[in-house]
Amino acid sequence: MAPQWMQVTKMSRGLLWSAMALGMACPAGSAVAQAGDYGALTALESGEWELVERGAAGNARRVCLGDPAQLLQPRHPGRQCKRFVLENSARRVAITYDCAHAGQGRTALRVETGRLVQIDSQGVSDGSPFAMVIEGRRVGACRATALQR
Repeated sequence: MAPQWMQVTKMSRGLLWSAMALGMACPAGSAVAQAGDYGALTALESGEWELVERGAAGNARRVCLGDPAQLLQPRHPGRQCKRFVLENSARRVAITYDCAHAGQGRTALRVETGRLVQIDSQGVSDGSPFAMVIEGRRVGACRATALQR
């Protein structure tokens, strides 16, 4: 049996888990992300990508992907927002972001291959809530019809 000072009671174990959960959920305790700081995004190939929102019939969008970090703000494209990293691994990135008066969001991106990603994003954009699940797939080299970013 462990010494008494090493024994963890059910109550203190619960408090420990609560503190850990609060630390993960609170962006103030997270690091502010800099460009290129997302490990999973380095695996993505540049080129033209088709983004299809699940549950939205015929709602495919094509983008010319130069900076893969643009996938982290699907309802706030092109905006300079403050990003806070929640998870950053070789295959996953999760962030919260704040675009001041334009809104904020939370996005989790999972890289399946260098040509296929799953994106789950929710938040508020221009005063309206949004929640979306998107599949992104590289479809080739950038063309003039793809939105350049």
